[in-house]
Amino acid sequence: MRTVTINQQVPDFIVPATNHKNVRLSALKGYNVILYFYPKDATPGCTIESQDFAANYNSFRATNTLVFGVSRDSLESHEQFKAAQILPFELISDENQALSALFGVIKPRTLKDQTFMGMIRSTFLIDSDGILRKEWRDISVKEHVHEVLAYCQRLSEPGLKRTNIS
Repeated sequence: MRTVTINQQVPDFIVPATNHKNVRLSALKGYNVILYFYPKDATPGCTIESQDFAANYNSFRATNTLVFGVSRDSLESHEQFKAAQILPFELISDENQALSALFGVIKPRTLKDQTFMGMIRSTFLIDSDGILRKEWRDISVKEHVHEVLAYCQRLSEPGLKRTNIS
């Protein structure tokens, strides 16, 4: 499977999400879509990042943007995490790592001299036509959501050409 490229169409996908939903990219045409990939439910950094997206959810919606969190955790784990954090958006379970492979977010990681394949915290913005417009890879949680929101706000400005946004 090829990985996504900036300013190119994102291949359609269908993935399982919380609330017994399946997310199909082509069904979201007309909306900007944020996919934020995070390593694990209920861990400190992932909780802060999810809370930040939740706290700014209405601002994202005001820019015609839908938000989805993605990790390799099970739907059961996601349901518990979503309920505990009162998240207003769905969490996508990528247990088979197909979406992670498409976006190229699984990489070798090292922790305490052990190397393993881990999720690289990353965020992607797909525009209302299904084109990948922006990616933030290997991010730091602090201020990240505000940077993504600012980009979405610029993207939604009337008459602004999407290709001119940096």
